[in-house]
Amino acid sequence: MLINELSKRTGVSIATLRYYENYGMFKGVSDEKVRTNNYKHYDELVVEKIEIIKGAKEVGFTLAEIKDLLENWHSEQLSVEKKIAVVNSKINEVDAKIRQLTEVKKLLARCIEDIENGMC
Repeated sequence: MLINELSKRTGVSIATLRYYENYGMFKGVSDEKVRTNNYKHYDELVVEKIEIIKGAKEVGFTLAEIKDLLENWHSEQLSVEKKIAVVNSKINEVDAKIRQLTEVKKLLARCIEDIENGMC
């Protein structure tokens, strides 16, 4: 399939797909027989990778982390234990962010109190 159909099937914009491809997250294949255009074709594995990218982004993985996961996860270079460690590490990051945001929320609530009491 061409990038236009890949975009429709995955719900990811063409510009974003090109960015991901340039970043090295997947590769399209050019038809060596055709020299008049630079069209690339993408297979079902690319669709699967894009779905993984979307899901990983939703839970907070960076593109660099996702790229590393894509390269290692499917090549079976990561054991079950290492896969669990990767996910646990992300859980720990999320917990730290939750603690940080909870503190920010408390500061903002105090700021509102100060404003209401005429201290600001």
